Amino acid sequence: MRTYFSFHFSLTQLKLLIVSSTQLTPQKMSIGVRQLTVLGEFKPFGLIAEALDGKPPDNSTDNYDYFLFDPEIARQRDDNFCNDASVAALSDRRDHELFIRGNRIIWSIGSRVFKRFTLPSPVIMACWCRMGDIFEALLCVLQIGSLTIYNTSGEVVSIPLPCSIISIWSLPFGLLLQQVAEGNSVTHGPFSYSSPSLGSRDIIHNRTEIRHSTQHNFSFLTAYDHLIEGESSSISSHLILKDLLEEPQSICIEERGKLNIMRDFDERTIWTGDQIPLMASYNKVKMQHSVWVAEVINSSLEVENASLSATVPAGVLPKCFCFRRIWQGKGAHTAASKVFLATDDDAAHVICLLFLEQKKLLSLRLQTVEINNEILYDVKPDMSWSIPAIAAAPVIVTRPRVKVGLLPYTDIIVLAPENILLLYSGKQCLCRYLLPPCLGKGRPSHNLGFLEAASISHDLKIVGLADAVEAHINVKVNNWQMFRCALRRSPSSSLANDSISALAEGLSPSFYNHFLVFLWGDGDSGYLSEGNSTVDSEWNSFCDTIMQMCKKSSVVSQEIPKSSWEFLLNSKFHKNYFKINSMIELASITALDKPGLDFTRSNIDGTKSSEKSIYSDLLMESLDSLHAVYESLKMDNLRGRDLELLAILLCNIAKFLGEECYLDHYVRDFPVLCKTVRMGAKSLSRKTPFSLFRWLENCLLHGCNPDNANNLPLVICKDGSSVVGWTRKIISFYSLLCGAKLIGKKLSSGVSCNIASGSFCSNEELTVLAMVGEKFGLKELDSLPSGVSLPLRHALDKCRESPPADWPAAAYVLLGREDLALSCLAHLCKFKELETQTNMNLVSMSTPYMLHLHPVTIPSTVSDTIGLESTRLEDTDSIDGSMADGMENIFSCCNQLRYGRDLRLNEVRRLLCSARPVAIQTSVNPSASDQELQQAQLWQLAQRTTALPLGRGAFTLATIYTLLTEAFTVPKLVLAGRLPAQQNATVNLDPNIRNIQELKSWPEFHNAVAAGLRLAPLQGKVSRTWIVYNKPEEPNVVHAGLLLALGLHGFLRVLTITDIYQYFSQEHESTTVGLMLGLAASYRGTMQPAISKCLYVHIPAQHPSSFPELELPTLLQTAALMSVGLLFEGSAHPQTMQTLLGEIGRRSGGDNVLEREGYSVSAGFSLGLVALGRGEDAFGFMDTLVDRLFQYICGKEIRNERSLLLAASMDEHSRGTGQMMDGTTVNVDVAAPGAIIALALMFLKSESEVIVSRLTIPQTRFDFQYVRPDFIMLRVIARNLIMWGRIHPSKDWIQSQIPEIVKNGVKDLRDDTVDIDEMDLETFVQAYVNIVAGACISLGLRFAGTKDASAQELLYEYAVYFLNEIKPVSTTSWNTFPKGLSQYVDRGTLEICLHLIVLSLSVVMAGSGHLQTFRLLRFLRNQSSVDGHANYGIQMVVSLAIGFLFLGGGMKTFSTSNSSIAALLITLYPRLPTGPNDNRCHLQLKTVKVCGPRYWPQVIELVPDDEPWWSFGDRNDPFNSGVLHVKRKVGACSYVDDPIGCQSLLSRAMHKMFGLTSLRAGNPSNNSNSGPGAVTVEQLVSTFSSDPSLIAFAQLCCDLSWNGRSHVDFQEFCLQVLFECISKDRPSLLQIYLSLYTTIGSLAEQVSSSNIVVSDSLSLSNLKLALSYNEAVLRGRLTTARGSIVQSIFLGSLRKRVEELLNCSEALKTDLCNYLNFGSWPNDGVKNSALLSWYLQWFSVPATPTIKATMDKIKLKNISLSAVPLLCLLLPGTHINAIEEINQFLLSS
Repeated sequence: MRTYFSFHFSLTQLKLLIVSSTQLTPQKMSIGVRQLTVLGEFKPFGLIAEALDGKPPDNSTDNYDYFLFDPEIARQRDDNFCNDASVAALSDRRDHELFIRGNRIIWSIGSRVFKRFTLPSPVIMACWCRMGDIFEALLCVLQIGSLTIYNTSGEVVSIPLPCSIISIWSLPFGLLLQQVAEGNSVTHGPFSYSSPSLGSRDIIHNRTEIRHSTQHNFSFLTAYDHLIEGESSSISSHLILKDLLEEPQSICIEERGKLNIMRDFDERTIWTGDQIPLMASYNKVKMQHSVWVAEVINSSLEVENASLSATVPAGVLPKCFCFRRIWQGKGAHTAASKVFLATDDDAAHVICLLFLEQKKLLSLRLQTVEINNEILYDVKPDMSWSIPAIAAAPVIVTRPRVKVGLLPYTDIIVLAPENILLLYSGKQCLCRYLLPPCLGKGRPSHNLGFLEAASISHDLKIVGLADAVEAHINVKVNNWQMFRCALRRSPSSSLANDSISALAEGLSPSFYNHFLVFLWGDGDSGYLSEGNSTVDSEWNSFCDTIMQMCKKSSVVSQEIPKSSWEFLLNSKFHKNYFKINSMIELASITALDKPGLDFTRSNIDGTKSSEKSIYSDLLMESLDSLHAVYESLKMDNLRGRDLELLAILLCNIAKFLGEECYLDHYVRDFPVLCKTVRMGAKSLSRKTPFSLFRWLENCLLHGCNPDNANNLPLVICKDGSSVVGWTRKIISFYSLLCGAKLIGKKLSSGVSCNIASGSFCSNEELTVLAMVGEKFGLKELDSLPSGVSLPLRHALDKCRESPPADWPAAAYVLLGREDLALSCLAHLCKFKELETQTNMNLVSMSTPYMLHLHPVTIPSTVSDTIGLESTRLEDTDSIDGSMADGMENIFSCCNQLRYGRDLRLNEVRRLLCSARPVAIQTSVNPSASDQELQQAQLWQLAQRTTALPLGRGAFTLATIYTLLTEAFTVPKLVLAGRLPAQQNATVNLDPNIRNIQELKSWPEFHNAVAAGLRLAPLQGKVSRTWIVYNKPEEPNVVHAGLLLALGLHGFLRVLTITDIYQYFSQEHESTTVGLMLGLAASYRGTMQPAISKCLYVHIPAQHPSSFPELELPTLLQTAALMSVGLLFEGSAHPQTMQTLLGEIGRRSGGDNVLEREGYSVSAGFSLGLVALGRGEDAFGFMDTLVDRLFQYICGKEIRNERSLLLAASMDEHSRGTGQMMDGTTVNVDVAAPGAIIALALMFLKSESEVIVSRLTIPQTRFDFQYVRPDFIMLRVIARNLIMWGRIHPSKDWIQSQIPEIVKNGVKDLRDDTVDIDEMDLETFVQAYVNIVAGACISLGLRFAGTKDASAQELLYEYAVYFLNEIKPVSTTSWNTFPKGLSQYVDRGTLEICLHLIVLSLSVVMAGSGHLQTFRLLRFLRNQSSVDGHANYGIQMVVSLAIGFLFLGGGMKTFSTSNSSIAALLITLYPRLPTGPNDNRCHLQLKTVKVCGPRYWPQVIELVPDDEPWWSFGDRNDPFNSGVLHVKRKVGACSYVDDPIGCQSLLSRAMHKMFGLTSLRAGNPSNNSNSGPGAVTVEQLVSTFSSDPSLIAFAQLCCDLSWNGRSHVDFQEFCLQVLFECISKDRPSLLQIYLSLYTTIGSLAEQVSSSNIVVSDSLSLSNLKLALSYNEAVLRGRLTTARGSIVQSIFLGSLRKRVEELLNCSEALKTDLCNYLNFGSWPNDGVKNSALLSWYLQWFSVPATPTIKATMDKIKLKNISLSAVPLLCLLLPGTHINAIEEINQFLLSS
């Protein structure tokens, strides 16, 4: 199908076609001659490295290979945040070398070895490649039978391959493998390396010595000649490896709509593209070259022989790789010796093939078409061309910073058959290179390790080229030497370099080729060939080149037309057509104001005028491109001199072209130019030059609209433009700030922008992300003019306080939030590498003088205090101070920031230490009775010691980071005592009196759990190898506890089923318990089938009848039930719920009542976990399930109910286990607690009135006789968990929980006149204390981790009340509480209730280290020991409460999610164990907030309420490093230096101190306040800020010499600015204020004096932009909660001052009238020109042509009165002051 197009175009369009056509062959000029810059004689550095290492290995071959490559090839795709050594090395711009000999590879950079690789077998071939989504480049090394792949970090992967693979090649999406046919053998010669460097060079020949003797050469190409020819139909000749984890895929070729497996083994690959999917091949049999494009296509096409399992996997592949032939050429007897990509002179890619037998370089034009975001490639044979060549290579010379698509603009260096070295840009020859006549002694190169060059005679000839990298190449000469040469020397003048790059990017390819002829031709501007040129001479040479173009424009060539197009242009028809239409076109040009089509000179006709116009267009495009550079330089404070030089050149170009508006633009910026540059003939051009300041100002005042986009120069909007990239970034930032939208890859303003990943909800946040994406840091921000930077600093300031949590670390550094940056980087780096990588990353993102990232250290005074305290502690409370107690890592920098000089952590460590003998107080001379007393006392202390690991586990939670290469250590559990009165003699428990092993069994387990909980979660995946490494030969309780701890951290997922079976097969009770609970915690809520089976094996009641009998301890069954609940948590799995419901009322094996109750409670907890919070879900069986639970609670008779879900199966009955009931009545003493707990968790937070109404508290004496008091407590807890939202921390709420009958009964306990039964009083008091305790536990759960003040005060009050009831310790009168409880209830009950209340209090204050609560806990611990009533349960509660209060070293707290509340309820279950062999524990933050006046706020949302806190593999945990970084505000002292905040109050009086200090600094002897106690500005600033710039400025303010030189007003201003920056924590505004203030001072000084202070008026444009920013803030275009970051009053005063300076004097009015009338500038001095330029800039007066056109329109209206309204309409951007002056001029004329 053909598509026909019709063309209709005017003469204007015809001229544009002329510009872009091949007619633009410039006038013949002799090509330039350049001398090569010889860097030195070349020798592979690998040889030098081997010599330095010593003799090469004995097994090494004499053959070696090497190839040089660009470091960009091996660089990561995005290495912004990976500043390790590899990335730093890859940023080294020196040539990189891979040297290969035998099985060794040496990677060197310049003259140093970077990496060495040693492989198991000799290397066949090596290349760089990228695969899949891997960011790093991969070094692929082919060996016989294997492929070894290295990344740049040194990690290695080995992939087995068939021996038939003979070569590897890089493609954009993987590695191409070529193999020989099956049955054919591959004979590799003595050396058969091939090392393509990603398309930059072809096959590298082998080198045995530097002379490259031809008889020793054995190239990869000749290796093919050793293949035995054969055919095979079952394998593919080419394979693709696109991922390291996948098998290589066969490659198909597309033929006639079908995909056939590529099986042509004669089609051997000779080149591939690494960024464009192309392959070149040669078929020796057919003597044919082919070019293929590799495509990834769907499988809709038919695959031939798809049934062959050897080639195509089973089924049709969803996608496959296909080669499509796009070109073939026949007749070549040998393969092309070189294939590479280059760029044609019209910026199209060409594929170059070098044919040595024909001595030519064939270039095939590559055509690309983009359809649906996919690029299609094809070759146009009719547009190919060739040039004579015997050697050629791609180089980057003429356009070093220009890219064409993904590839750089590549030139061609050609060695012609006459041994002439020529440089081509496309098919256009630019220059000839010559060797220097005599090199003399060379110098060591900075790029490679070269030898000294010897003298070269004049008859040396270049015979070969090799190793081209960018603009460097190796030149072989006929005396076997090789020299490294540079083809291009980048100009030392950055302005010349930028200008050339701007023309390369801005001019059309044909125009730039014209420019290259002038630049490289044999003209006067030969600076590129001069090695000793200076910056000024380089710029002068460039200016001469431009002026040559101007001269050429006035000389018309008379060439014979060479093409049909030229013949048409020179025809008589075209001349007549041009004469007729020239005036019409000229009028249309004037009206439409088309750029580049202005003709200002008359008498234009024929071909001469056409060619002259083309040269004018070339100069016009050059003017536009250089003007874009000019505007870009305005945005850099450090390029002022370059800006002035470029303005002079642009004035000359504009004058030649007659562009009056351009000339006026430059003179306004530099009024001094008005003397040297005068406009010639009048111009008809109305083209207005682009003004970046004006564009930014309009963007702020009017928003980003399409009109602004149309005004941008094309070179700025062009993708990939580097020279004006600075301007493009600023425009994109302003566009986003003012509301531009992202349309495709560009903004609506017309420019492209890279935006970093992260969420945003405002334009300011999006702007910050754009700054990060464009790598625009604080250093770049400081380089901008102050007015330009203000809106960007405004965006940073607005986002600073509460930026989104998912931003990259660079964004936080840009905001000045290094605290958030450190926390962010903690997730990206492993903890071991955190410190070094963090510092490297953040230094790269910030500027040295703006960086506040010093390591957090403890002040010396605090360190000394801690050291002394620790020494005192060891001396008095331990024997061996070096003994590990599991808490040695608790003292971190963050803890000290939290507690400062407070020694709470030391005291907690002392209280929870179980690794040292405890002190026993006895007499000096003990008797026999004393020894018995010692044993009794030691036994009591042992109860406390065995309970300490529970508290220590909470205290040290996630506080250490162990190395996975080290064995994990568990601190000892010491039950011995020591006698301080007898020189700390050790006393052990007598084994004859107590069974010590039984006593220590489960405490050792808990001790190991506590040690394992110290591991910080998510520090990295704990490997299976590490767990197995720590596994003992014989099972023990220590490893069992470690398994449980690892499970709680989620690390047991790495264990295989085999590992689990091996643990279970040990039949060790503790190990089985720890493993089951740990696995369930790791797989929490996943219902993992394999783990479920492991658990159900340990529940015999659920075994089928065919299952063999198992005798399992009740403890294992109980642990299995709890594990099932964790595994199925929140799933509401019906079968599991059925099972657990039955287990609540089922009698376990054995008759131990306590074991029966524990089994039932465990089943209740498990059922509650499975249906956690889902009781209200509409399950069909829920009503029946709830009824059964209430039967367990109330003890009603159970009838023979049969339901589908709840009926017990025959298998269950056959197991011989019955329900827990006497006859037909349920045994509520056993089943009720589990049922109550199950209901509480099932309906958690559901606010179900129905369930609460059935779960009643007894209201009558009769009811109290049938409900146990401790069950009342459980009912209170359950009711409140269900009615979660009604829990309130007040006495009234607690009183509302108590029935009226109980309130009345306990109200007057000591009143003997009240007639009440003694038994009833005991019942009421028992109910009262249990109800109060239950209500307090409910408060603890409701406000867990919140540190709620009301809850804390209430719980503390009740704790002290109960404590006074046990033993009066306080004289405080508790009038509202009943007295005398101890008379009617036993002390044990009161103590249990007291300690449950205290434990609830610690849950509320978890992680806070609350001092009042801590004192209470320490009192209870000591009191229990003194009284001798310390049983294990009480001591466990105290230990656990201390651990909760300092959870995670005071750095963590509890969550109130459903899952967390369930875990806490298990912990707070109000049945304390009676001994160490009873065990239960566990813990779990919803939102962390950093608040207060001292630190910048942070809000960290952790996880949703219904998700667990630690989930395996979760890398989003903000505390996976164990540290939360904070940043202190300026004006506040740290808690270490200022614990109570009194010093920070000084900042309020800072302005007063400044007033005193200014006088003191100026003349301290005259001030009475200058004594020793006086405070200087420097001292005051350093107290409140660590910012180096503020401190340095404060030192300047105190410098007497500075105060003597500066004015008093300026000194006062500086002090006020300093206070402003410190008080508002905006150090960066210091330079803004000073810049704006000094600008006004300079302007005022110039107006008042006759001397020239400033040579330009750019500072005025900068000030205007600052005022526009302020206006945008006041109008609401820029949103902010705190107004402008610079005081609006200050900016308003600047505006007023400028307008006062520009108040029209008579001289200025005269100059303005002359400018409006004639466009002339003052002749009587530069000062008047400067004032006029300021006036025109400040009031936005248009250029003279625009004003004249406006006045002509007004005159046509015959307006006799004021024309101000019409002028305002026609000149909308002009200030009203200037409008009035123009109106006066209009009326007067």
